[in-house]
Amino acid sequence: MDQSHLDVRLPPLWEEHRQAPFPGRFRGVNIAGVELILLDSYVAGLALSELSGGLDDDDIPTLWACITDLDKILPLIGDEYCRSYYSRLRAIAGFIAQGYLPSAI
Repeated sequence: MDQSHLDVRLPPLWEEHRQAPFPGRFRGVNIAGVELILLDSYVAGLALSELSGGLDDDDIPTLWACITDLDKILPLIGDEYCRSYYSRLRAIAGFIAQGYLPSAI
């Protein structure tokens, strides 16, 4: 699959995220109806798919749902480390999304 859309910032940011420990106090925590550990898992799967060839058609709605959830929870996270962890996930999702925006005619 053509990955010419792959943002060069994605691989190093993904590697940084892989090295970061999950904010343990937030395991099993649900914010505004969003299960944090599941959101982390979904974005991780999307990142791995994107880096290994790109998303398939079934992944794209998941990507946009994750972005919606991240935008919903980020302002509600009071813990600084947890907020930075999920802000990095939001940046990762945003870099992936750049390749899946409809083109303007």
